[in-house]
Amino acid sequence: MNEKEKKITAYHEGGHALVAAALPNTDPVHKITILSRGRALGYTMVLPDEDKYSTTRNQMLDQLAYMMGGRAAEELIFHDPTTGAANDIEKATGLARAMVTQYGMTERLGAIKLGQDNGEVFLGRDMGHQRDYSEEIAAIVDAEVKKLIETAHNEAFQILADNRDILDNLVVALLEKETLNKEEVAEIFRDLN
Repeated sequence: MNEKEKKITAYHEGGHALVAAALPNTDPVHKITILSRGRALGYTMVLPDEDKYSTTRNQMLDQLAYMMGGRAAEELIFHDPTTGAANDIEKATGLARAMVTQYGMTERLGAIKLGQDNGEVFLGRDMGHQRDYSEEIAAIVDAEVKKLIETAHNEAFQILADNRDILDNLVVALLEKETLNKEEVAEIFRDLN
């Protein structure tokens, strides 16, 4: 990785970490690294301190913002997002779609399950997921997913903009050490708004 890519990766991972740390319903940041591993240029590890058996709507909303934190940081700092956020966007879209179609977590559609899970895959069907609702409902699902993602992105961007100095300090530490543990991250985030 050249220096520019390292800096972009540091801001991307720093964006995830800072948004996770700033929100009340996310798991603690245990590790951040800008050392590439497989296809990932870096990663931010958030882990619960205790076992969880269910997830609330607010936890999922904060998780969406955390997922969008890397992309938002790239936009805030460089005004030019990279393809590095593709996996984050895919995961966030999957979670938002599940919130709408499986968990009934939108006011507009309410507590209904949309689509049928089916182990068999047929030509023309979405890998084991069969749609059992109209084009009109499909359009509403798409609009609700889009709204969840946009809201999460905007929240992440605002958190990063409000805490830009802390983000910059985190990036300096990441560029110097390449990997930060839970205690090092907590020290940098001490004054987080």
